Amino acid sequence: MTTPTATARISSKKQTLEDAYSPPANFLEIDVSDPQTHGVAKKRYTDYEVRMKTNLPVFKLKESSVRRRYSDFEWLRNELERDSKIVVPPLPGKALKRQLPFRGDDGIFEDEFIEDRRKGLEQFINKVAGHPLAQNEKCLHMFLQEPVIDKNYVPGKIRTT
Repeated sequence: MTTPTATARISSKKQTLEDAYSPPANFLEIDVSDPQTHGVAKKRYTDYEVRMKTNLPVFKLKESSVRRRYSDFEWLRNELERDSKIVVPPLPGKALKRQLPFRGDDGIFEDEFIEDRRKGLEQFINKVAGHPLAQNEKCLHMFLQEPVIDKNYVPGKIRTT
């Protein structure tokens, strides 16, 4: 019995060691790490280092490292929801109960909470940045690569020429 050509298997090329261990064709790696808490009392906040490495041509810098607060992640999410056609994933929760006064612990400044939030922020930024349509948004590039976010920027797409 012969197999019809419509259902024949595509012959695959044997993978060499060079293929297996060479850098991937396109990659985008983003880590959220090194949480640091600054200030005292009501002026206290935690920020995180956001490190990016890529070889995608749409990004002008191939490596960058910036510090971002939770509110910066909220800003990015709001910008993407307003200006892009993608479904933006949720951020980790605001933890409003942890911000109430007269708690017996450090609330949102406890190590365990900060670590959980860091993991959630890392998941969020990797999902967003991994989306091909989001990769063309100016707000994402500014968030990942500019030391200071210009919240008065003109929204739009990144043009690669």
